Amino acid sequence: MKIFGPLYDRALYWASHKRAPTYLTVLSFVEAIIFPVMPEVMLMPMCVAQPRKGWRFATLSLAGSMVGALIGYALGHYAFEALKPLFAAMGMLPGIESGIATLQAKMAESPWAVFTFLVLGGFMPIPMKVFTWASGIVGVPLPQYVLSMLVGRGKRVYVLAAVIRFGGARAAEALRRWIEPLGWIATALVVALVGWLVWRAKFA
Repeated sequence: MKIFGPLYDRALYWASHKRAPTYLTVLSFVEAIIFPVMPEVMLMPMCVAQPRKGWRFATLSLAGSMVGALIGYALGHYAFEALKPLFAAMGMLPGIESGIATLQAKMAESPWAVFTFLVLGGFMPIPMKVFTWASGIVGVPLPQYVLSMLVGRGKRVYVLAAVIRFGGARAAEALRRWIEPLGWIATALVVALVGWLVWRAKFA
């Protein structure tokens, strides 16, 4: 079943629209909260078409992602609070709260360790929303969170702009060829992460 290929093609269509910069900013915002396709799939063809504007496009994508990161953080916090009764009914709440407390204690011991983790997480093929929601649930301090999102997402969009500037259309063709398996790999990682957290909450 192909899902990510058609979404990628839709992003390519948006990239050719006269309002593409606006669409890119909105896509970057929504992706940080819920959308399954990373904004790079739209940023790349835009940079191919207008390589001299690549830095501007990357900046717009980063701005949208940062606003979305703040919304995702808030949603993670309040969604967890709303779901506490459900977790309690399933007998999972003590385990989840114990895990959160452990992470919070470690953050208190080394406040910038979470910054390093989140920045390194930006290198992984895991959607940004996983980190934004998880950070809200755990309660990552906002200064470290915002800075890590800025560095983590910033390096991705600016490196992409640089790659297209020097690599041209071949880089975009390679992404289209691999977008489907990469999308499913990312999805599998997310499912595995959620499953691990549930297991820890149930049996830890």
